[in-house]
Amino acid sequence: MSSSQFEWDLLAGRAPSEGPSRARELGKALAEADFAAVLLSDETKGIFGSQAGLSEGLLSHVAASGGGPTATADTEVQLVIAIALLHAFVQANWTGPDLTFSPSQLLPSASSSSGGEDLESRAIPLLTLNGEPAYHLASHPSLFVLSLRLLASLSSSSSPPPTLVWWLLRAHLVHLALLDDPVALPSSTLSAITALEAGIPPAEQDLRTSLHIELGKYHHALGNDKVANQEFLAAAKASELQYELTGALGRKTKYQVHIHSQLVLLAESRKRDGEEVAVVGEKGEQGAASNLPETLALNDDTLLEETEFTKTTVDPTSTSPLSHIDPANQPALHPLDQTLLLGLCLNTHNSLPSSGLTSSQMMPFIHRVVTHPRNWSIHTTALLLRSRLEADRSRTVERSTLQLAALIDQMPTSDSAPQERLAYFHQLPLPSRWEMERELAKRYMTVGVTRSALEIFGRLEMWEDAVGCLQRMERESEAEKIVRDLLEGKKVESDVVSSLARVAVSEDRKVKMGKAREGKLWCLLGDITLGKDEASRDPRKAKEEAAGYYEKAWEVSGGTSSRSRRSLGSLLVSAGEWEKAIPVLQAAGAINPLYARVWFTLGVCFVRLERWVEARDAFQRQVSVDEEDGEGWNNLAAVYLRLQEDKRAAAGDGDSKSSAFDNKLLAFRALRTGLKFSPTNWRMWANYMLIAIDVGELAESARAMSRLMEEQSATMPVDMDVLDKLVDSVTRDDWNGGSPAAPVTTSNEGFGLLPIVERLFDTVILPRVSDDARLWRCHARLLRWKEDWGGAMDDYLKAYRVGPVSDQAAERGEGRFKEAAREVEELVGVLEGLGPRAKEKGRKGDWRFTAKGIVRTFMGRTKDMFEETAEWEKLKELLEELKRPE
Repeated sequence: MSSSQFEWDLLAGRAPSEGPSRARELGKALAEADFAAVLLSDETKGIFGSQAGLSEGLLSHVAASGGGPTATADTEVQLVIAIALLHAFVQANWTGPDLTFSPSQLLPSASSSSGGEDLESRAIPLLTLNGEPAYHLASHPSLFVLSLRLLASLSSSSSPPPTLVWWLLRAHLVHLALLDDPVALPSSTLSAITALEAGIPPAEQDLRTSLHIELGKYHHALGNDKVANQEFLAAAKASELQYELTGALGRKTKYQVHIHSQLVLLAESRKRDGEEVAVVGEKGEQGAASNLPETLALNDDTLLEETEFTKTTVDPTSTSPLSHIDPANQPALHPLDQTLLLGLCLNTHNSLPSSGLTSSQMMPFIHRVVTHPRNWSIHTTALLLRSRLEADRSRTVERSTLQLAALIDQMPTSDSAPQERLAYFHQLPLPSRWEMERELAKRYMTVGVTRSALEIFGRLEMWEDAVGCLQRMERESEAEKIVRDLLEGKKVESDVVSSLARVAVSEDRKVKMGKAREGKLWCLLGDITLGKDEASRDPRKAKEEAAGYYEKAWEVSGGTSSRSRRSLGSLLVSAGEWEKAIPVLQAAGAINPLYARVWFTLGVCFVRLERWVEARDAFQRQVSVDEEDGEGWNNLAAVYLRLQEDKRAAAGDGDSKSSAFDNKLLAFRALRTGLKFSPTNWRMWANYMLIAIDVGELAESARAMSRLMEEQSATMPVDMDVLDKLVDSVTRDDWNGGSPAAPVTTSNEGFGLLPIVERLFDTVILPRVSDDARLWRCHARLLRWKEDWGGAMDDYLKAYRVGPVSDQAAERGEGRFKEAAREVEELVGVLEGLGPRAKEKGRKGDWRFTAKGIVRTFMGRTKDMFEETAEWEKLKELLEELKRPE
């Protein structure tokens, strides 16, 4: 079944232009956000009205393929109803305003006075996904459950709509916002979503852009920031958005006299058919008709409200396609492009700009959106992101907090049309109402307003955060009482602040609390037990008690609480009980494989037990979930090397050589990836340097030695074995007067490696290390190969001065004297070989004179103790020989 224009119109939020007449009527109501007209229609009642009661209508799991709604309507109508249910839930919890109808009106069996409350209380447990409980105070969760069930019913039909997988992605992104930890889509569904792009009509260019933006949001939610960034860049390409982060002259403070270059984002949307792009000062066709969220002024005595850029003229020599844009007077962007710029701001890496924007780079992106408001939800998101960036600066922290509070206050108002608020919801990182309030509470905590934060957490019944507040206020006993009273179904009483009133948990509500949420509370009780003041408890007893709570959480959740297994596994690992921890952590990973730390800890357990194959598999899973964990890549490399050692011991030498090299190569690649994310980890650089030598990547080994010296020059000696191998690899080629006999094809040997090794000596090692005789001899070998005879002589002399002869023990101990005497003889031999060649190249001075001075000085220092030894006689003969004329 090919995608129809009807389905593309629904995805784009337009009233359908094709399709069955009744489906088009409902689709038009959907586009206008008139969800009551859709959900209270005869078609909706026909779908859900056949359910005998709530137990049949809602108690099946949302992912169940059987027992779904009765298909009494066309596929198009069912799809419209599923979308209306989803968007009504979004309006109630994200965009506002409040709904004009009650969800209980959808199901005849929920029409009793208590039916509505019963409906919602039964819906929350059904939203648990992979053991992760959903937020229990979400408004009208039954709407979302019904939407998921209807989408699942359509998906299991004989001919599901081709675009259904896109709606499954949108629903999943909403679902993720309800959970504590992310859960991935099935790989088959994600592949189908990616393949859907090929079927998007050429005229629907904005839909292609939207798909990439939403996939970027999905990967960001899962922590795959690199993939998310690639999707956002693909969206920019699909949209033909031109943007450039550059510099322009301007002022940022009121009293700034001299103008300086300031970061600015130049951006321009493509011109859509039938659209006149809004000019500066206009809000656009959407913004002009709406009351946008209030943008609070900074009101600072020094900083300007926004950067003032100087007027610029077009540079005719510039090759930039945006050189015609005046930074102080830019055109308004299309709303979809504004959502794209905000998506790019999600991926922030201060330490690794190549994977995302730094905080200072983000502000121009946000400012580019804030200055041209065209949509309520987009402007809200932009102000929220700006608020987050300003939270860490003393001059902007006040506006940051007040702006966030203002955004929360305007959510339930009716200052803009619901359809405008929903228009770009799926492309925006707009948090839910409770998440914004939670963020405000955490902001209060950072500025020390802990009591106000506690009030918000208590009202939202976010008990884990409330417990954190109480612990911060050193009220651990009250924190524990909250959790215990919740579990026992008692009234929770708190006199922390007067406005934190009593919160009653009825017995009926306790029963319907949900297994997953109850399990979370038992885990929280275990955490509180471990976090108590160690001076007032027996640590061993506390661990046993906490372990009991984690086991209870596992029991009450019906074996679905990943958190209980994670907590218990960490507890067992801290006690060194590796064998016991393994099945516990494996259970946690099986329930929620996206929690990277589980795989890391499991890998550590296997390493402790020397189970290398299983350790390798665990660390591979860990870095596949969290690619940016350098420590995980380092451990994976170490396991590869141990696998090599084990195979070598178990097999014959000939059979193990190939396998050993393969494992070393895998270890090299693992470390190379890990160092991208831990560039200052000197231990990883040390391991990388050694493995690079073994696999023939000598240029990388030299680079690693350079980084290692830069990071640890004060404490890290030069690895002379590695340096000797680097010089050996260079000097294997014939010098040929400085010209390679064949074209240079590799940087890992000969002339290709020469400049790398020269830079290593000249800019890294020799400026830092001067007291290592072996180092000077190694450098001398390189200079001899280059036929720099004079430089080589100087290096040998430096090696002699810091060698055994410099040690006063050579004047007292016979062993050290003999070693020093041999050093003198060898040096004279080197001078004899190099001196004439150096003289031919114009070196001044007589090598014989230098050699005689060295022998005389050494003999004078050691005459009293060793004049009667055989070595002394050899030195006398050597001196006499040097005195003879050439």
